[in-house]
Amino acid sequence: MANPTLKLRKRRRLRLLAAAAVVLVAMLVTVLLRLGPALPRADRASLWIDTVQRGDMLQEIRATGTLVPRTSRWLAAATAAQVDRILAWPGTVVQPDTVLMTLSNPEVQDSLRNAQAQVAAARADVAARRAELQSQLLDHRSAQAQAQADYASAKVKADADAKAVARHLIPEVRYEQEQIALAQLKNRMQVEQQRVRAFGGSMQAQLDAVRAKLLQQQSNLQLRQRQADALQVRAGIAGVLQEVAVQEGAQVATGANLARVARTDVLIARLQVPEVQAKDVLMGMAVNVDTHDGVIAGKVERIDPAVRDGSVRVDVTLAGALPPGARPDLSVDGRIRIAELHDVLSVGRPALAAAGSDLSLFRLDPDGDTATRVPVRIGSASVDRVQVLRGLKTGDKVILSDTSQWDKYDRLRLR
Repeated sequence: MANPTLKLRKRRRLRLLAAAAVVLVAMLVTVLLRLGPALPRADRASLWIDTVQRGDMLQEIRATGTLVPRTSRWLAAATAAQVDRILAWPGTVVQPDTVLMTLSNPEVQDSLRNAQAQVAAARADVAARRAELQSQLLDHRSAQAQAQADYASAKVKADADAKAVARHLIPEVRYEQEQIALAQLKNRMQVEQQRVRAFGGSMQAQLDAVRAKLLQQQSNLQLRQRQADALQVRAGIAGVLQEVAVQEGAQVATGANLARVARTDVLIARLQVPEVQAKDVLMGMAVNVDTHDGVIAGKVERIDPAVRDGSVRVDVTLAGALPPGARPDLSVDGRIRIAELHDVLSVGRPALAAAGSDLSLFRLDPDGDTATRVPVRIGSASVDRVQVLRGLKTGDKVILSDTSQWDKYDRLRLR
């Protein structure tokens, strides 16, 4: 028969074990609750970690762009025409008189011939009018000479008759009649002189009129000649042919762009500065231009007043010799130096950081195995560094990589 005492002891032992298990479970739950959720882990090798430093910091703006010629020229069609033949292609070194392409327009040739004929006719009109006026002038001068001769002859006779009248050799009535005739001859002589002078002025005016018509026709001829010459499209400047905008056989309108020629010995960098940063760019600021084959120093020489596609065009004049591979339309990177800050706290530029903003960064703890989120105030921003106004001190190590995946955590564990 079973011993009741043993059964009682066994029950007590089971109850104690159950109570101990309950207490142990409660203690474990309490510890786990106090520890909170497990810390997320981050791979140290995949993070960008930088150290806060005190010293000088360059405030720069980074902008991409291209090298462009300082002097370039688009060649346009002087008249509507058809492209007959293209004689040079992009990359060709050209001189001012190099023919790039030939155009054709029969109407231009017809107009040139008509203008030449009109000039020849106008010249003939000038010559004929001059001969006619010269003949008329000679007739007026002949009439003037005859009047002068008649007056001189009558005056000699009147002078002689004056002596005869004084001696009463001829009647006074006759002498008075001679004086009246003499006065008429003198008046006629003066009229002929005035007529010659007036005709001289009229002659000049008539010649000027026909000469003006000749000049008009010559001007028209020059225009038609330029239009005909423009059918031979010449470079106009020494340089390199950059672009041919038409094809053989194409019809082009007056003023249409045909080709672009540029001087490649003088290049500038044309940078596209984001519009939010363009307000800080001023004339004369120093710029470093990276051509991917060397860095060239320069300075800002022009700032476009307009915004195009979210950026402002900034031209940079370059100092010194260009690298061998430098050529128009080469992509470049520019760093515009805005200011130099002295004795400031700075750190590498965190992802998505903006000047004058507040953000939170993970700062490494002293053990180096964990990182704690801290609020940070950013001051001035440069291409790869930012000024730290508060939240960090010299020597602090912070994670600059994008940590948005851990936004709900205040601590990280590094492995």
